[in-house]
Amino acid sequence: MDANNYTHKDIDNNVHYLQLLARNFPNAAVASTEIINLEAILNLPKGTEHFLADLHGEYEAFQHVLRNASGNIKRKVREIFGETLTQREQKELCTLIYYPEQKLELVRQEIAEDIDDWNFITINRLVMVCRNVSSKYTRSKVRKAMPADFAYILQELLHESTVDPNKQAYVDVIVKTIISTHMADKFIIALCNLVQRLAIDSLHILGDVFDRGPNPDKIMELLCRYHNCDIQWGNHDILWMGAAAGNKSCIANVLRLALRYDNQSVLEDGYGINLLPLATLAIEIYGNDDCAIFMPKENEERNYSSKSMRLAAQMHKAIAIIQFKTEGEIIKRRPDFEMDDRLLLQGIDAARGIITIGGKEYELTDTNFPTIDPADPYRLTPEEQDVIDKLRNSFTHSEKLQKHVNWLFRNGCIFTISNSNLLFHASVPLNEDGTLKEVEIRGKKYSGKDLLNQVGNLMREAYFGCDDPEEHAFALDYIWYLWCGKNSPAFDKDKMATFERYFIKDKEAHKEVKGWYYQLRNDEAVCDRLLDAFGVEGKHRHIINGHVPVRTKMGEQPIRANGKLMVIDGGFSKAYWSETGIAGYTLVFHSRGFQLVQHEPFTSIEEAVKEGKDIKSTTQIVEMSSQRMLVRDTDKGKELRTQIADLKALLHAFHTGLIKEQDSSLSQIRLKQ
Repeated sequence: MDANNYTHKDIDNNVHYLQLLARNFPNAAVASTEIINLEAILNLPKGTEHFLADLHGEYEAFQHVLRNASGNIKRKVREIFGETLTQREQKELCTLIYYPEQKLELVRQEIAEDIDDWNFITINRLVMVCRNVSSKYTRSKVRKAMPADFAYILQELLHESTVDPNKQAYVDVIVKTIISTHMADKFIIALCNLVQRLAIDSLHILGDVFDRGPNPDKIMELLCRYHNCDIQWGNHDILWMGAAAGNKSCIANVLRLALRYDNQSVLEDGYGINLLPLATLAIEIYGNDDCAIFMPKENEERNYSSKSMRLAAQMHKAIAIIQFKTEGEIIKRRPDFEMDDRLLLQGIDAARGIITIGGKEYELTDTNFPTIDPADPYRLTPEEQDVIDKLRNSFTHSEKLQKHVNWLFRNGCIFTISNSNLLFHASVPLNEDGTLKEVEIRGKKYSGKDLLNQVGNLMREAYFGCDDPEEHAFALDYIWYLWCGKNSPAFDKDKMATFERYFIKDKEAHKEVKGWYYQLRNDEAVCDRLLDAFGVEGKHRHIINGHVPVRTKMGEQPIRANGKLMVIDGGFSKAYWSETGIAGYTLVFHSRGFQLVQHEPFTSIEEAVKEGKDIKSTTQIVEMSSQRMLVRDTDKGKELRTQIADLKALLHAFHTGLIKEQDSSLSQIRLKQ
C-alpha cells in the first residue's frame, strides 16, 4: 500500500493481512510508536557497504582488510585523536582494535606494573572510537551487535555524556570497576570486536573465494559467521559447488588446480578429502615419468623435498588425464553444449609426438599416455574409475565442505541488485552489437536477466536435486558447463585451453578469446542497456564486476564507462601480484558516495601485531555526492516505507473500528509463545 494514498477499498481488500499485523501491533499506540521509530531510521545515514572480489584463498589478507575496515578504522582514529595522540600511539590503538587478543598479550608483558592506568586510558579511547562508528545506527541495532555479557555496560558507556561532571564521574567509576574486577581484557576485546563489526554494515563478495591461495576454507568459515554478507558466485566457487554436488569433472578440476598451486592441504586438512587413492594410482602409472610439466607452481613458503614435489606432479598428471576423460563423456552426452571442439584426446598421435586440432598439427610436450586407449580415448581404466568414485564419495560426504556450499546457496546467487548496483562476477553474454545474446538451454532460449536466473535455478537443482532424474542429471552436467562453456556467464570465452597449456608448445594454441561483454563493457551506452535490461533504477547506478584482474601496473583503470562500470579484481591472490602490481581492491560505498581502496601486499599477522604493520592502502574517490545518502534512499528504505504504509493502514483500521484494539500485553504473550 502507498503510505499516503491508501483507501477504504485497499484496507477492505487487505483486512486479513492487517489482522495478522495487529498481532504484533495490537493498538494505535504501539503502531504509532513503530511508525515513529521507522520514520526516524529512514533519516539516518546509510550504512557502509564493502565490495571485494576474487579472494582466491588469501585468508590472512582478507581477514585483515575486514579487521581494519579497508583502512576506515585508521581514518576514524586519526580524526578523533589526530591532535591528542602521536602517530605511534594511534598505530598502537589501531593494532589493538584489529588484533585485541594478540596485542593484549604483548602489552601485558611490556607494562605489567602500570597496567591499570593503561587499561583505564585504553578503555576510554576505545569507547570514543566505538561512539564514532556507532553514530549512524539506532541504539537498538548497536545493542544487538553487542556481546550479551557486556551489553548493559557498553550501552551506558556509549550513550552517557561525559560533558556533565556528574556523568563523567559515573563513567569513570564504571571503567575502574571493570578493571578492579579483572574483566579489563575481556571488555577490551569486546569493545574492539564491536568497533570492527560496526565499521562495516554489509559485505558483498563478488565471487571466487576458492582456488590458488592456501585457505579458502578459513575464508568460508569467516563468512559463515559474518553478521551481514552476500556473495555472487564466481566460476571457481561454481566449480567447488559442482564438486560438492558430485560432478566428477568438477572434482577432477578442483584437484588439478589444488595440485597445480601446491594447495593439497586445503583438501586434506581443510575438508578431509582422502588423496591416498590418487597418490597410489599416480605412483603405479607414472612411477617412471618425471612429469616435469606438471610440477606445482613454486611456493616460497614451503620447502618440500624433491620426492614430495615429484609425487605431487605425478598426482597432478593423473588427475588431469581423468579430468579430460570425464569432460569428454559430458561433451559427448550433451551435444547441445556445442563443445565437440574440446574432444582433444582422439587427436593424439603419441608415436609421432603430435596432436591434430581443427585440422592443424601441433607438437606435444609429453607423449606418455599409458591410460589412454586410442580406440576409446575417453574410457576410464578400472583403476581411474575407482579413484574418481572414491574422490566423489569424499567430496559429497565432507561435512565441512557441505556446510560451506550450503552457505553459498543460502547467501548467494549468480547476480544481485543492491542499492542501484548490479553485481555479478564475470559476464552477461552479449552479441557483437552489444545486444543481449540468446543462449539455448534445453530447447529454450534465454538472455540477460532471464539467463542468469535460469543458471541459478539449474545450479540449485544440481545440488539439491529435483523430482525428475533426467532434469537433475542435466543440471549436474550443466554446473560443469558453467566452469568452461563458451556461453556461460561465469566464463564467456571460446574455450578453456587447459589441455593446450599442458601439452602444446605453440602458445598460439593457448589463446582464449573472450566474449563480447569483455570487449564492449567499457562503453557507457552498453552498460546503460544492461542496467535497463536488469531493471536497475536510480540516478547513480553501476555495474560492479570481478573476474578479470585489473593490470594496474600497465595503466589499466578499474573505473570505466564514464563511472558506470567498476572492475574490482585487483589481485588478492599472490599468483596475480606480478600481473596487477597490487594486492587487491575494496570498493567502499558509504553515505557520501564511493571510494576505491587499493591495497599493497599484506605481510603477516605476526608483523601486524608486533610491529604495527598495516596494509598500505591508497584511497581513490570514485563518486561523491553533495547530499548525504540516507537509509530512505536505499533498498532497505523502500522496505521500511512499505512497512510504514502498512502500519498507517492498520492505524486507519483501528480508528474506524474495522479492527479492534487490544492490550499490548497480549501481543507480548503471543511473541513469547
